[in-house]
Amino acid sequence: MRKQEWLFYFGLAAAFCFFLAYVFYRSLFLAVLVTPLAFFYPRYKTKEIIAERKRELTMQFKEALYALSSSLSAGRSVEAAFKEALKDLTVVYPSPDTPIIKELSYIVRRLEMNETIEDALADFARRAHIEDIDNFVDVFVISKRTGGNIVEIIKNTSAIIGDKLQIKQEIDTILAERKFERKILNIMPIAMILLLSWSTGDYMAPVFETAAGRMAMTVAVFLLGLAFYISGKIMRIEV
Repeated sequence: MRKQEWLFYFGLAAAFCFFLAYVFYRSLFLAVLVTPLAFFYPRYKTKEIIAERKRELTMQFKEALYALSSSLSAGRSVEAAFKEALKDLTVVYPSPDTPIIKELSYIVRRLEMNETIEDALADFARRAHIEDIDNFVDVFVISKRTGGNIVEIIKNTSAIIGDKLQIKQEIDTILAERKFERKILNIMPIAMILLLSWSTGDYMAPVFETAAGRMAMTVAVFLLGLAFYISGKIMRIEV
């Protein structure tokens, strides 16, 4: 995560922590005291960004396999097929910052420096940290050394990745409504406190001014955070 992104997400989290603490405690001191918890959010957001980029790279890798399969079927060598696949994908993904374009460009440059395709792909797999790519590279390297049918391997790998992505998309479609409901349920307690504080300030005063009331609010905040965490774990289904 770049410094600007880190500062943005930290500022966003700090504002939310301050707002949440003030809503539940009506104390500027406690709100400021809670704000440093925002330091943990950029790390959490980084994990989300990495997961999203891995998913994006996996989808693009499937397209790369299709391009490789076509080139190999046309009789090109493995090294030439990677160069041709890069040209084909440049049409689909014009931006040079596209992950798969950057990775294939790096592989092609290494091939032009007379490095082996096995080393280039192994390095790609180490940097990607994606199971499908790891498995493909392992099988690819073994097949190339033993004279296996590389075209068939690429076709099978792309089909497997395609099936996994389709299942993931179906799961996301099913969970979309539940994720929206989760967001609403997480916001509702905060909205209720704001509404009650505005409409019945005298009734809510003991909650903010007494030790027992603040203890109850602390328990409520803890349960709200726990519910957010558990619901997130339930919604996160890996394929």
